[in-house]
Amino acid sequence: MKEERVTFKSSDLTLEGMIAYPDGAGPHRAAVVCHPHPLYGGSMYNNVVDAVLGALHARGFATLRFNFRGVGQSEGEFDDGKGEADDAVAAVRFLTTQKGVKGAGAVLAGYSFGAATAVRAAASTKEVAAIVAIALPLGVIDPSALGAITKPIVLLAGDQDSYCPVNDLAALAERLAPLARLKIIPGADHFFGGRDHEIVAALDEALATV
Repeated sequence: MKEERVTFKSSDLTLEGMIAYPDGAGPHRAAVVCHPHPLYGGSMYNNVVDAVLGALHARGFATLRFNFRGVGQSEGEFDDGKGEADDAVAAVRFLTTQKGVKGAGAVLAGYSFGAATAVRAAASTKEVAAIVAIALPLGVIDPSALGAITKPIVLLAGDQDSYCPVNDLAALAERLAPLARLKIIPGADHFFGGRDHEIVAALDEALATV
């Protein structure tokens, strides 16, 4: 789908993003995608973000990818996850108020740092009905955020991901049952180099049930 550049407010900051709508009048379900760590080169122009968008577009979602505060043309500075969670909430509320987009039932997705941010933001965002967490960095995410998960969540990672050990992710999925759907890509590490098509395939199946 064709994306268009947009700006929206997160508190007093202006953030940049790219929005896309499916064909037809809708209303369409909304999906927001959060990018990896800003201090390590993460932005909305990331291969895994692209793969997630591909899966969402195939399922007919209206989508918004955006740059967290301090990234690209988004105003502000890195805020160690707290402000970025506010940015994710603002992104969801912006997208779900657009013409032709449903105001409820949104998906909040993220990769790596973005996955941790999505988990943190989703708990307090009534518009969000489900979470997609890709390569969730289990060693650094606040345990209280995991304990606050009360919505369906797709947990996707490669089995060679040192930041998201597959055994620990499986244990988390078991603890969150029946809310969690676990998807593992054999041979993939944290960065999914050359495995984008497998992300799309795994998410296509999972998105059919969230």
